[in-house]
Amino acid sequence: MFMRIAVLFIVLAAAALAQGLDTVRIWNQYSVTPNVTYLTANNYEAKLDVYRRRGVDTPLPTVISIHGGGWVNGTKGATSLFVLPYLEAGYNVVNITYRLARVSLAPAAVEDCRCALKWVASHAKEYGFDTSKLILTGGSAGGHLSLITGMLPESAGLDRYCVAGEAPQVAAIVNWYGITDVADLLEGPNMKSYAVTWLGSQPDRAAIAKRVSPMTYVRAGLPAILTIHGDADPTVPYSHGVQLTSALKAAGVKTELVTVPGGRHGGFTLAENLKIFQSIRSFLGGLGLTPPPLRTN
Repeated sequence: MFMRIAVLFIVLAAAALAQGLDTVRIWNQYSVTPNVTYLTANNYEAKLDVYRRRGVDTPLPTVISIHGGGWVNGTKGATSLFVLPYLEAGYNVVNITYRLARVSLAPAAVEDCRCALKWVASHAKEYGFDTSKLILTGGSAGGHLSLITGMLPESAGLDRYCVAGEAPQVAAIVNWYGITDVADLLEGPNMKSYAVTWLGSQPDRAAIAKRVSPMTYVRAGLPAILTIHGDADPTVPYSHGVQLTSALKAAGVKTELVTVPGGRHGGFTLAENLKIFQSIRSFLGGLGLTPPPLRTN
C-alpha cells in the first residue's frame, strides 16, 4: 500500500510539472504514515493511513475519509485519490478501512469507524489533529458510515470494541450519496443485495438496521451535514438524502443538500465535481473549518 501511494504521488507530481504546481506542493508538504492498525477484532486488523502536513506547528482541521462498497467491498487504497482535494486545501487526512460483511456482519463496520474516530482523538498530539475541527466524509456506504459515526450518541453502545476514551464531537460531515435508512433497503421496492448481505440472517436484523440508521439519531446539536446526491441514483435512493436533510432542518441542524440533476451513483462529470467541491469548501469555510493554505515556496 505504501508503495502504491508513493508511486501515485510521484506520477501526479510529474504530471503537475506540465499542468501546474498544486500536486507538487502536496507531494512536497505531506508525509504519509500507512497501514496503522487502530483496532483488532475477530482476528482482523483494521488499518488507516495518515496524511500529515509537514512544517506546521499548530493542530490542523482533519478529514476522516471512509471508503464505500456497500459494506461488502472496497478498500482505502481504491479511494486514495478521493482525498486529494482535501490535501490540496491543506487539511490533515486520515483514510480508514473497516470490517466488511465477509469478516463480520452489521454492526461491525460501524463499531470500527467509531473506534477510528476515537483513535484520531487519542493520537491528536502525535499527528497534529485539531479535535475541535474533525470532518467525516465518504461515499455510498462510506457516506452512511460517516453519518452514523458522527451522529451516534455514546448511549447507542456501539463503542465497546474501542480501547480509547470518549469519541470527540465531530464538527462536520460531508455525505456523498450515503444510505440513511438501512431498513428501507432490506425489503420492498428499494431492497438492495448489498444491504441484505451486510445484515445477513441475524434474527434481530430489523433492530440492528434501525440501530445503524442515521435517521434514528436525528436530533438537535448534531454536526453540520452536507449531502451530495444524484437524483437518478439507482444504488442508493435519492429520497434518502432528501429525507435526512428535511429531518435535520426540522431539528435545527445546519445542513445542505447538493443535488446533481440526472446524477447517478457517483461518476459525476468534471464540471459537476468541480461545482460540488466548491460547495464543500464554501460549506466548511462557513463553519470556520478552513486550514491555512499550503506554502507557495
